[in-house]
Amino acid sequence: MQRDLDKLVASMSLEEKASLCSGRDFWHTKEIKSIGLPSIMMTDGPHGMRKQSEKADMVGVNDSIPATCFPSGAALAASWDVEVFSRVAAAMTEEAKSEKVSILLGPAVCMKRSPLCGRNFEYLSEDPFLAGRLAASYVKSMQGAGVGTSIKHYAANNQEKRRMLIDTIVDERTLREIYLPAFEHAVKEAQPWTVMCAYNKLNGTYCSQHEWLLDKVLKKEWGLEGIVVTDWGACDDRVAGLVAGQDLEMPASGGVNDRKIVQAVRSGKLKESVLDASVKRLLGVIYKGIDNLDEKASYDKSAHHKLAREIASECMILLKNEGGILPLKKKGKIAFLGEFAEKPRYQGGGSSHINPTYMDKALDEARKLVGSSAEIVFERGYDLAKQGGDPGLLAKAKAAAKGADAVVVFIGLTDAEESEGYDRSHLRVSETHLALLEAAAKVNDNVIVVLSNGSPVEMPWLSKAKAVLEGYLCGQASGGAVADILFGAANPSGKLAETFPKRLEDTPCYLSFPGDDEKVEYREGLFIGYRYYDSAKVEPLFPFGHGLSYTRFEYSALELDKSSAKDSDSIVATCMVKNTGAVAGKEALQLYVRELESEVVRPVKELKGFAKVELSPGESKRVSFRLDKRSFATWDEVSGDWSVKSGDFLVMVGASSADIRLETKVRITSTSPRKRAYTRNSAIADIIADPKMKGVADKIVERFSSAFGVKEDDPSFALMVENLTKEMPIRSMASFGMSFGDDFIDALVDALNGKGDIAALEARIE
Repeated sequence: MQRDLDKLVASMSLEEKASLCSGRDFWHTKEIKSIGLPSIMMTDGPHGMRKQSEKADMVGVNDSIPATCFPSGAALAASWDVEVFSRVAAAMTEEAKSEKVSILLGPAVCMKRSPLCGRNFEYLSEDPFLAGRLAASYVKSMQGAGVGTSIKHYAANNQEKRRMLIDTIVDERTLREIYLPAFEHAVKEAQPWTVMCAYNKLNGTYCSQHEWLLDKVLKKEWGLEGIVVTDWGACDDRVAGLVAGQDLEMPASGGVNDRKIVQAVRSGKLKESVLDASVKRLLGVIYKGIDNLDEKASYDKSAHHKLAREIASECMILLKNEGGILPLKKKGKIAFLGEFAEKPRYQGGGSSHINPTYMDKALDEARKLVGSSAEIVFERGYDLAKQGGDPGLLAKAKAAAKGADAVVVFIGLTDAEESEGYDRSHLRVSETHLALLEAAAKVNDNVIVVLSNGSPVEMPWLSKAKAVLEGYLCGQASGGAVADILFGAANPSGKLAETFPKRLEDTPCYLSFPGDDEKVEYREGLFIGYRYYDSAKVEPLFPFGHGLSYTRFEYSALELDKSSAKDSDSIVATCMVKNTGAVAGKEALQLYVRELESEVVRPVKELKGFAKVELSPGESKRVSFRLDKRSFATWDEVSGDWSVKSGDFLVMVGASSADIRLETKVRITSTSPRKRAYTRNSAIADIIADPKMKGVADKIVERFSSAFGVKEDDPSFALMVENLTKEMPIRSMASFGMSFGDDFIDALVDALNGKGDIAALEARIE
């Protein structure tokens, strides 16, 4: 329904407008009776609907109504499939509508800076290109069906330690290339109704009142049409937040901050036009929610559970499969060990914790699949309710493993070891779980490990397992999906959306995570995840993008539609992929770009395209990727824009960041070279490096050589002077007997900045 929002804003009193800028309670916006505006409801997501029951508490952590628990973000991203995100979001939309929920809080796209972050199970990836494309698909699907999203947590919210207080110190280039692009793409491509600002400070200012972050970048540069909502309890200074672009404070402030807004307007501290603009945005979003309510909405719980099982099997990753031990044959005796087989860990703890509609158990689902064809025996091996080991349980498990044709050991991290609210302190699996694995491996060579965890674990035990299935936290149907993969009813196609390190000490931010009580410095800069491992030549346990299948895929015929292009052009890359195995399967192809000679420090390669394809045995398909300026660019802080250096780039296609199958070269001509702001303290090397300054540079170097008495028969001294000259600041030309006056130096700086006559400058040098 079309409405005149400006007219509605004008009809509201100052008090009413201020009141709309905070919640009615924990989950609802305020109603405004004078204009007939009802409230709308928001609930937690992002991998299911967590709507609290009628007995909702004041802090939003009590039990919620039953809803389908889909795989968590870390698992969903392992699908490498935009269609998976679209299907999950569509199903969650049906459930939200059935409960009159207008906005689901998700997706969560913060980068995985460290595998220790307690909330990594909810975040998508260490790579912004992948996270942004997957998130945009989720947002488009959900909002296309009438339920809003809240992409979060904006920005640089990468740890749980003191998350409401910590000051994240990170340079702009790193922000622009790593921590902001996932948000940027989702905003530009899908226009989420809301963006949730993070708890933390960013370079000294709380995100909830960060004018550069919220107004300049998010609203003005990217064009967000919706609203900025605080993370629950993230508001510091309400008036400063409003000025910076914070539209909605959640949860309710009991009217305290509403009154502060009124007082600020009346005192002249806050322009009423700023408040009006925010209220107009709020009305736009609230009315979208109202217009899309459906009193007859319902959903099929059984169908959604079936979908959850199918999706979970797309997300699990076969990390190792020595000798093709998987899929298991439905015969003989198979031992299932580990209480996770009977009491699955299927989601993370905290605000995204879903009350599931059904619950699959891997043990039960496996027995259904094999029927009477095989015997599946089970032993708990460990007690999830106890911290210490149980020798009796371990002995029974060892006895069951002995003589079995195969042993499937279910291990990972318990609820207490991984949750929102705190970070992990190590990367090990639970000690009692490790003891079970070692006991089984002592008496049986055919050990298969099924992992339940939300983020990477170290695997010093890897050689003791013939196969490892990364089950992540794959939702309420994860048990069924595990059974499907173990026995070949489903072919695994998940790939890692994050790097698994061999040990914690190998991680990029090991020495600067999680910082001190006041701040955390992102000293690794651009080099997180595979960007670090590739560039530093540190071998990971499993690389970004890794994942095995029960079939094989052959890559060939990588072609570009042009061998050279301007950076303003688009380039289409295509290649062939063929299923050369005996069963149908899906493959996630990955395209990386590498600049061969860069003028700035940058990673060895970066993901700039991906595609998931399904192939029958013997079938081939041509896959296309589109590259644009951003595929080759870096952020230039001087010009405040994206810049490309003219030169050669490698375009590479592979099955993982470490398994590049094809590559070709393209020449890019820049229409947006990097800009530099030259000063008296710039290096003389900068003059030498600028082609247009060659005549001036040659004469300056000659003058220095003469002043230092360089002789042709002393090459080492000549080289020392040459390098010393390059490293000197321009201002030093007034010293060392050079006799260059300040007026000449100022003219030289102007010429470097494009404001002077270079020919006249050259003529001034005798």
